[in-house]
Amino acid sequence: MKRIVVLISGTGSNLQAIHHACLAEAWPARIVAVLSNQPEAAGLAWAREQGIEAVGLDHRAHADRAAFDAALAAEIDRQQPDLVVLAGFMRILTPAFVARYEGRMINIHPSLLPAFSGLHTHRRAIDAGCRVAGATVHFVTAELDHGPIVAQAVVPVLDGDDADTLARRVLVQEHRLYPMAVRWFVNDELALQGLRVRHTGAAAQHLLADMAGGKDTT
Repeated sequence: MKRIVVLISGTGSNLQAIHHACLAEAWPARIVAVLSNQPEAAGLAWAREQGIEAVGLDHRAHADRAAFDAALAAEIDRQQPDLVVLAGFMRILTPAFVARYEGRMINIHPSLLPAFSGLHTHRRAIDAGCRVAGATVHFVTAELDHGPIVAQAVVPVLDGDDADTLARRVLVQEHRLYPMAVRWFVNDELALQGLRVRHTGAAAQHLLADMAGGKDTT
């Protein structure tokens, strides 16, 4: 049984999507803890309602980024996770922290990486005249919003879109894409090969079906 720790900063909508998929699809895994740098994050209260351990670690209570990351790592390690999932965790992590969980920490970003890393992705995509936007699940590396790509979902940019309307449509796809990527990991259907991710088993079959139907790119 794989052990998953999820890091959040807000409501944790992707956390909820992953949790529901884990139960509905009977993954060989469970979320053992939810951690947040915001002790009052709504996602922590939701996790407690599900019977999941939830811990707030206020980053403002630590002297610097390295001190907070050390405290966060100690809490993560206490859970002995197989996978660390960043789900709206709004902190830049130190290289030492990222190296500690290399190959077992993933993130979702609301753009088609490597385009529009960082903040304000939807506004930047619209301002650049993009006809498509989307979301990317990737393994975390020391470079912000980079790392081997696990999967991407494409969303059209419509005439009249603003950042909010585009964000809402992208979020719908995030809630589909992220649980799928986590399921692949816990089923051992992902293999890292340098900067690329090789999909095996059911993951590869799913990708072929989606590409044939023009649904996603990966």
